[in-house]
Amino acid sequence: MERRTIIVTGASDGIGAALVLTLADQSTNLVLAARNEGKLREVARRCEDGGARVQVVHTDVADRSACQALVERAVTAFGGIDVLVNNAGISMLCRFDQIQDISIFERLMQVNYLGAVYCTYYALPWLKRSRGLIVAISSLQGKTGFPLYTGYSASKHAMQGFFDSLRIELGGSGVDVLVVSPGPVATSIQANRLQADGKSALRDTPHGSAEMPVQKCAQQIGRAIRGRRRELVMTAGGKLIGLMKPLAPGTVDRLVDRAVKRFHAGRESPD
Repeated sequence: MERRTIIVTGASDGIGAALVLTLADQSTNLVLAARNEGKLREVARRCEDGGARVQVVHTDVADRSACQALVERAVTAFGGIDVLVNNAGISMLCRFDQIQDISIFERLMQVNYLGAVYCTYYALPWLKRSRGLIVAISSLQGKTGFPLYTGYSASKHAMQGFFDSLRIELGGSGVDVLVVSPGPVATSIQANRLQADGKSALRDTPHGSAEMPVQKCAQQIGRAIRGRRRELVMTAGGKLIGLMKPLAPGTVDRLVDRAVKRFHAGRESPD
């Protein structure tokens, strides 16, 4: 990865921040994008300590013009793009029949799905020149439905379908597509999840034992990027879902329902 230019959205925290710190060891050119510019600059300083050259770009991926400006800044700074990591995302937690503000579905699709589409659209001409790599940080929820996460799961299904289709279209172009499907990861995404009233929870809770450490997650993604893999499903349970779902979909539904209940029972403190 030495001297390659990599854009990472959602780089101010969580998987994105851990990933750029992992890649910074490779003396890369890093373009860090997120809405929180203060946190971005903190991450940028740590990346520079690791030997990377860094550009910080304040970006809301739900804004198409901001995605275009992000790509333009990367090209102006470093002359091209070799890897685009579509990582920015938001979550939710509520039953569909309890939702009070249906617009959360629009927000989830704008950030998780359309944000990735916009960034990919503007970066693709440069990625074709470099015979580069597109990375989509999806989720196990892009593989099967999860209760309490209908809008989030739908946005990740859309993401999975888009990038699987794009991979076929780009066959022979030299551009590869990697879709990453983590399970639960110990990040702050749950603290910022959208609730039934459309507002963020703004309340973090202790991480449970079922959550993968974010550094371990980032290391696996880094290896998959270097290997130009087409897919990375991170958990044994996620791989099992892929095998079982065509054969026993009802069983998969029951297993997922129990797993979600166990996850939240172990993570949430009683009010």
